[in-house]
Amino acid sequence: MPTSTSFAPFDPDRDFHIGPADPRVVMIKYGDYLDPLTGRARDILLRTAGRLPEATAFAYRQLPSDSGPALLAARAAVAAGKQDAFWKMHDALFRSSEQMAEDRIVEIAAQLDLDILQFKADLASPETLQRIEEDRASAEAAGVERTPALFIDGRRYQGVWDELALLETIERPLGLRIRFAGQAFAEWAASAGVVLVAATILALVVANSGWREPYELLRETPLGLSFGDATFALPLHAWINDGLMALFFLLVGIEIKRELVTGELSDFRRAKLPIIGAIGGMAVPALIYAAVTVGTPEIVGWGVPMATDIAFTLGLMALLGNRVPSSLVIFVSALAIADDLGAILVIALFYSSGIAVGPLLVAAGLFGAMMLLNRGSIYTRTPYLLLGAALWAFVHESGLHATLAGVLTAIAIPSRAAANLQGVAAQTTAIFQSQLRRADAVVEERTEIEPGALKALQRAIGRLREPGYHLQHALENWSSFLVLPLFAFFNTGIVIAGASFAPLSGANLGVILGLLVGKPLGIVGLCWLAVRLRLAELSSEISWAQLTGAGILAGVGFTMSIFIAGAAFTGPELQTVKLSILLGSLLAAAFGTLILARTSWTNRRD
Repeated sequence: MPTSTSFAPFDPDRDFHIGPADPRVVMIKYGDYLDPLTGRARDILLRTAGRLPEATAFAYRQLPSDSGPALLAARAAVAAGKQDAFWKMHDALFRSSEQMAEDRIVEIAAQLDLDILQFKADLASPETLQRIEEDRASAEAAGVERTPALFIDGRRYQGVWDELALLETIERPLGLRIRFAGQAFAEWAASAGVVLVAATILALVVANSGWREPYELLRETPLGLSFGDATFALPLHAWINDGLMALFFLLVGIEIKRELVTGELSDFRRAKLPIIGAIGGMAVPALIYAAVTVGTPEIVGWGVPMATDIAFTLGLMALLGNRVPSSLVIFVSALAIADDLGAILVIALFYSSGIAVGPLLVAAGLFGAMMLLNRGSIYTRTPYLLLGAALWAFVHESGLHATLAGVLTAIAIPSRAAANLQGVAAQTTAIFQSQLRRADAVVEERTEIEPGALKALQRAIGRLREPGYHLQHALENWSSFLVLPLFAFFNTGIVIAGASFAPLSGANLGVILGLLVGKPLGIVGLCWLAVRLRLAELSSEISWAQLTGAGILAGVGFTMSIFIAGAAFTGPELQTVKLSILLGSLLAAAFGTLILARTSWTNRRD
């Protein structure tokens, strides 16, 4: 429930409201008198406000859907308000089953004993229309696109339109306040990056304090599964890097698949420039690193500066808000997805250990079984997850990087066309109407939905999107706020004090130059060449200066770079490479954000 920063606050002298002028809680509803959903929600909201009459105010703002009958009804309510009869007209408009026309509106006003001459004058008054337009403008500023829309204390209410749920939201018990705060933070675009930064700082503090020894002991603590005489055990950090990170790669795989099937990468004409940029952003950093380390064993880390951390990059762009054009955000998102695909291929082909044929054949058989389920249109997610867990174990034993099991599972989970929205809407409407007729026949105020109807609704909701979407929705917060922070905490605990860190030599220089110079040079250079050769087009909303800022920002490698570094290096060498990744990513974040902010400010001034 994010806060609407543009939301027009409650004004007791202006807003038509029920309740005290200085309430503890304010409910503001945007509605349309011809919208049946607005009418159905009306009684619930009024009853809710009536439960706490001394503390709650309920205000109604106009958001008519057209310039015809709906606008006429809104004007009638405002005109009646000039004679302190807003709520009488409000109720009458919702009760009226006849087509809204001016003679019908005047008839209702007469029934309410209004001064008809004044009412007609107010009905046609420019001030009445201006008030409605002010309500409409405040709704648009708050992001309201359809009615009914409810705000409680300036926050968009996204919960269930149920009296008890609304009362709980108004009274805000401790548990609900914690949940709302958590939801607001999770919906903030930069939240995942903030948590990663916090986990990294905590790891550095712990590693450079008296907690260093317990930290290392915890990292190396063995955890395992046993069945009879068979035992499978790994250190804690290996479970995180190879096990939990498989969930992260599962979500990456789902996102890549969606982009290829229905997203930005599905239309080759639109996808050409981001793909070209991604290729440049991977190839040039790798070449720079290789040029710096050629002839040394450190050249094995050529894949480290290739990666872009999508969470950090998009999070930093989100902090700049509407100063970054949406077309640039879309471009960078598509580029980062293509970059992730490239990183996955690099890990699979170049950073896997010696291959064990037996487990590899079993893994291939498991993946084949998952693809057979796919071909058989088995859309239930459970068998894919069970087989995916077994696939992970055998991929790990085969010598391939275990996280590839997550990507393979994402590939196997079937996609399908979106449901016929009209058909699903007709089905769910029929279910609800049936349940409402049943509820009307019962004396009790509250009636539970029948189990069969509930299951039918759940199936209908599940059908609206593909299985991968629902799995991603269920796991993405676990990945962003648990898996990745744990990965950062257990992989960035680097001892800085007394460390022999030479940033201008060998692998360290290759990583820093690859991230800070190679990324923007590869992305912007190849995109510029493609545009000049008319192989692709750059959106007119994006300037080359903004693309340069985004290219530098893409040099924030962090998660994927550290992941590849862990596969390429060990011991003290790994620690210094991680420091180089942190330094290069920090510089890329600072310079990229500064350039984007500067170009945005210049564009606004111009």
